[in-house]
Order: sequence, then structure tokens, then C-alpha cells
Amino acid sequence: MWGVCVVGLWVLASVALAQSPSAPNPAPEPSSASASAADPARETPAADSWLKILASGGPIGWIIIALSVVAVALVIEHSLSIRARVLAPPGLASQVREMLRGGQVAQAIQQCKLQPSALSQVLLAGLGELEGRWNAVEKAMEDALAHEAARLYRKIEYLSVIGNIAPMLGLLGTVIGMIQAFRQVAATQGAARAADLAQGIYLALVTTVEGLIVAIPALAAYAIFRNRVDQLMAEVAYTALHVFTPFKRRRSAGANSG
Repeated sequence: MWGVCVVGLWVLASVALAQSPSAPNPAPEPSSASASAADPARETPAADSWLKILASGGPIGWIIIALSVVAVALVIEHSLSIRARVLAPPGLASQVREMLRGGQVAQAIQQCKLQPSALSQVLLAGLGELEGRWNAVEKAMEDALAHEAARLYRKIEYLSVIGNIAPMLGLLGTVIGMIQAFRQVAATQGAARAADLAQGIYLALVTTVEGLIVAIPALAAYAIFRNRVDQLMAEVAYTALHVFTPFKRRRSAGANSG
């Protein structure tokens, strides 16, 4: 999804740049023969591909492109790792619950170790405190859940970093391009033509567009994954409490009888 957004934004940007109106030409229209001969030269700016537009951003532009590649790789990795089947393997909760119901604590611990995941880590923390009271078991699971949530948040935080750095780099490229343009004006004592200033202004605009195109999808992906982590961690917490329901009932019954 992130890559599709990037490609779509780049296509729109390149089309807008390619179809931007040029300066009016006061010369009279050429004849049909000369017009057909001048068509290739006239269509050269419009024929620039978006790859050439990317390359015109200079070193700052290439850094932004590298950040976009990193962001795409992160989105792909998060899409594969931050899923319900990965964080809470199907069948694990029911297996551990049945083992606890039968008093097979060692088998339950082994089953969690065979399926490493966020849910198994939370269950292992609770199983390690079975000798104590229910409050100790619940506290151990809460700490393990907070640790797993923090680990996932640290993973997706890099998308937020890229989303904030990319427009700053675009702004840096903009400032550099404007400095080049005004330096040309100062070098010619104000006699610089528009063509002399075009390269610096072009660099300024391209890097700005590149930074925004990278930042917008990166921040959108960060928000999506953050909400997904919140939802999945809530489901893991509910599932873990449901697994330990038989143990909680036995401890409650024992405390009441005592």
C-alpha cells in the first residue's frame, strides 16, 4: 500500500511538472514544415521521465530516496510481523488453558516456548508466578504485556522518524536551491536571466516535493501500525486473562474456603 501511494504521488507530481505552462513565445507561428521539424525539440521538457525529475534533486534528493526505500522495507516487515497470527498463534491459548485445567504446568510452559510470540511471553510470565497469589500472576502478565507493546512501538517508531526527517531534508534542499539562485543574481549584479536561475529554483522545488511524498505515506503507515499494535495488544491481554481463568477460580475458591 505504501509503495502504491509513493508511485501514485510521483506520477501526479511528474505529470504536473511536465504539463506546466511554459513562457509565452511572441514569435509568429512557424510553417507546417518547420512546426513538424520543431516538434521533437518542443516536446523535450514534457518527455522528461519522473526518474530524471528524481535525479535533478541532487544529493539531498538521493538521501530522501534512500529514506523512501527504507520506509518501504519497514512497511513490508511490519505488515508481515505485526499480525494476529504472529503475535497470538491460533490454538496456543486453548492448549495452555486445557493444560492448566489439568494441572500440567510444565507442559504448558513447554508449549509456550515452542511457539514464541507476544502471547507466549505474557503466558510464560504468568506461569512463572503460579506458586504465588493471583495478584502476582496478574502483575507479571501486565509487565510482560507492557514490555511486548513497547518492543512493537519501538519497531514502528522508525516510520515516524522518517516521516519527520524527510520534509526537513526537503526544506534543506529548498534553501540550498534558493541560495544557488540568489548567488547567481549576486554574481551577475542583478543581470541574471530566468534561465540562469532555473536550476536553483528547480532543485528547490524537486526536493520539497520529494520530502513531502516520502513523509505523507510514512506518517500514514505509522498511524495505521500504531492503531494495529494497540488493538492486537488488547486482544493478547484479553486472551491471556481468559487462559488463566481456571487458575483464578481455584485460587478464589481456596481463599474463600480458607
